[in-house]
Parts: sequence; structure tokens; C-alpha cells
Amino acid sequence: MNLLTILLQQQQGSSWSGMLMIIAMVVVFYFFMIRPQSKKQKDLKKAREAMQSGDKVITAGGIYGTIRNVNEAEGSMKIEIAPQVVIKVSREQVFPIVTEAPKAEKK
Repeated sequence: MNLLTILLQQQQGSSWSGMLMIIAMVVVFYFFMIRPQSKKQKDLKKAREAMQSGDKVITAGGIYGTIRNVNEAEGSMKIEIAPQVVIKVSREQVFPIVTEAPKAEKK
């Protein structure tokens, strides 16, 4: 007998265990991939809604700047990237800059 014949014979009697294995894989994918990603997207959406004038941000293109005006109707904002240089960017392409807590001094 070859290996394929042995595997097929074992597979015929255990149809429920195969189904349970597939269900277990779906659950694992949900908890390790889908759920954390959706939570991250919700957190980013909340952070974008909380942005206001004066906040420091970075665009999807890597441009750092400060928000000068938020237009809720258009879904855009004006960002000052240098003195007297203002660009208009879509709100979905802007990410808030998270300031890190100061690191503890080493002794």
C-alpha cells in the first residue's frame, strides 16, 4: 500500500474530526488575525476623529506637519508643513503622531 491509500482510508471514518479541525482553524484565524486588525482600525478611526487644529501629524506619504484646519464636510484637512506652506490632504491619509513617554534613566 502506498501512503495515499492509507491516508484516504483514515479520512473516510473521521469526517467529523476533519470538520472540527476546519472550524478550529477558522477560530484561530479570527482571534489571531481578524480581531486584532479590526481593533487597530477602530482605534485609528477614533484617533482621526479626535484630531484638531494644532496636532502634529504625519501623512501616508511621510510628510510631517501640524494641522491648521479640519473640514468635516469634505473629509479633508489643511496641514502646515513649513512656515507659510500649507497643503490640503484627505483625512484618511493622515495619522496622528504618538508622543512616546520619556525613557527611564539607567543607573
